[in-house]
Amino acid sequence: MGVEEELLLVSAAGQPLPQGKEVAAETEGVDVELELTRAQVETNSPVCETSDELYEQLTAMRAELAAAAAAKGGRLLAIAAPPTGEAAHLVTRKPRYQEMEERYGLLAQEQAVCGCHVHIDVPDREAAVRVSNHLRPWLPSLLALSANSAVYLGADTRFASWRSIMWSRWPCVGQPPYFESAAHYDALVRTYVDSGSIMDERMVYWDVRPSSHLPTVEIRVSDVPLTVDETVLHATLVRALVMTALADGSLGPELQPEVLRAAYWLAAKDGLTGNNLNVLKAEVLPIELVLRLLVDHVRPALELLGEVERVETTIDRLLREGNGAVRQRKALREGDDVVALTEIRP
Repeated sequence: MGVEEELLLVSAAGQPLPQGKEVAAETEGVDVELELTRAQVETNSPVCETSDELYEQLTAMRAELAAAAAAKGGRLLAIAAPPTGEAAHLVTRKPRYQEMEERYGLLAQEQAVCGCHVHIDVPDREAAVRVSNHLRPWLPSLLALSANSAVYLGADTRFASWRSIMWSRWPCVGQPPYFESAAHYDALVRTYVDSGSIMDERMVYWDVRPSSHLPTVEIRVSDVPLTVDETVLHATLVRALVMTALADGSLGPELQPEVLRAAYWLAAKDGLTGNNLNVLKAEVLPIELVLRLLVDHVRPALELLGEVERVETTIDRLLREGNGAVRQRKALREGDDVVALTEIRP
């Protein structure tokens, strides 16, 4: 497995800092990519065999990038939407991103939002498509766990994941369709490209997709989590879901699209603080019980990985103490600094 974390750069005063290129140049030994806006950077972990290895890599990469930001007079935040500043941001000076700004205008300029993407090795594209079908019922749960964008531009949005609401405006985004084969996937992507809705396959922003350049399936549903523990939890659950799907071998369950959409919306709105849906049965349940269903679904895979205790302990702590969204909202309500709460220290 491998993990990409998109992180936000801000000034000493907490305003978005358009210095992504300069900060990336300061890093040593860390794979850093520039993102759509100049106030974002992305770390790419090496391929990891275990969750412990992933934890060590993410911790080191966050610290190195935070030190690079500090060297440029900035701060690095693990937050999925800017907590202060203005809505529009400077777009990174790369030909691809400049073309996106030309085509999509303000939509591109307002996308200083930060996600977490997990890559899991799969045998081939047919397997990746089957995995996508199997993961669809559990994507809202993964979003609820990782939600980390309740505060946007100084205001409580009343959503746990405002990033997912902002991101949903792109033409090929969110819950992936149910696919019967890789050929079915490719045909639909060609329709999007040929119509001009998207520039190319890289703009397929569904929350699960076969990677366009790696032998992996990529899961993109998550806000960037507040802590490394939460990112490792997310990646471990994703890995277990992929293992479970591959072991099943079928095309996966078909769902009522409206029920899945409702579960997504509830996850973005309430995160870990309300109800959600058992999508397989269209059954309303407290989010705690929905998460228990998820863990039970992947328990055999977690047992093979030796990760049952890590997953259950971390979920219990998040339900008790809150994830990033809960903690952001609490800080704002009590007059504390959301920037300081989400800052990564060198």
